[in-house]
Amino acid sequence: MTKLSRIALGTFLLSAACAFAQGGRSIAVDIVYTGSGTVNASHKIYVALWDTADTTNSGPVEVKSIDSKVGSVTFTNVQKLPAYVNAAYDPSGKWTAQSPPPSGSSFGAYSTHPPALTPIDPPPGKTTKVKITFDDKVKTP
Repeated sequence: MTKLSRIALGTFLLSAACAFAQGGRSIAVDIVYTGSGTVNASHKIYVALWDTADTTNSGPVEVKSIDSKVGSVTFTNVQKLPAYVNAAYDPSGKWTAQSPPPSGSSFGAYSTHPPALTPIDPPPGKTTKVKITFDDKVKTP
């Protein structure tokens, strides 16, 4: 392989790597909980990323938490689209988001037409921001 060929190949591989890195899709979720519960390190708000709107028959792809009533999380390199997000407040202080939220948890979702979840489809290399504002009106059974 000639020096010129190696340079051309290196340039191609670098361009391909940059294109792949730019293709990542992210979803930033701003959370505002206006309910009466105290949110702290023991009583968190868990934000779940789903690859289906049917959240009752599957588990989330990823879960992140915040420990204040207002905060944000970002899910990076989202693989399956469209994606969906919802949030639940842990009033018990014992839930670790490894199972469905405990009964009586305040619940919110990104939805422009409740109760249906709204799909989120970020463009390649971009971050789509959404906001979930919820209170104590909707609770898990």
